[in-house]
Amino acid sequence: MCAFIVANTATASPGLVPELRLHLATELTPLWRSTAAVLASEDMPPPFWAFAWAGGQGLARYILDHPEVVRGRRVFDFATGSGLVAIAAAKAGALHIGASELDPFAAQAARLNAALNAVTLEVALRDVVGEDLTGYDVVLAGDVFYERPLAEAGTRWFRELARRGATVLVGDPRRAYAPTSNVELLATYDVPTSREIEDDDLRPSNVLRVIG
Repeated sequence: MCAFIVANTATASPGLVPELRLHLATELTPLWRSTAAVLASEDMPPPFWAFAWAGGQGLARYILDHPEVVRGRRVFDFATGSGLVAIAAAKAGALHIGASELDPFAAQAARLNAALNAVTLEVALRDVVGEDLTGYDVVLAGDVFYERPLAEAGTRWFRELARRGATVLVGDPRRAYAPTSNVELLATYDVPTSREIEDDDLRPSNVLRVIG
């Protein structure tokens, strides 16, 4: 799995977060050129982990610019993907970083990216929605409102976590199912993107605090 990730990506920095390096799909890598049909024939899930999505970039940028949000605290990154947000939290001084993923390729990519940035992540390979995440002070999520079922379940869970006292921050590039109530807008960033994965070369991304 590690060999596949390394062979099919290139080490690059996300446009909004040049401090960090990730294994990413680029125009020069095999994953960029692979079609959905090719990936399906190889029984491989879509490689969402190989892209630095706008919501994650915005949230990572906010954390690096406001390290006091995570410094000395236990942080959990939901649906970590490439690990970008979790790595940013570690660089900003978080005491401990936990994360979750459903895709084993993503979990491994997050670990590889953490090592690339000289930090460590503890990645759980399971669905954690609904868990109380006891012991975590901050919960982060980048770009998770892209489909209705996950957005609705995630929003309910985030609000419950906030009611229990956690600081819950989400990065969202104005996806259709993002919550519009019980959230506080903290920042907006214009994130450089690619038309291969977005509908524009620059996408506004909001950083929101979820209110319980």
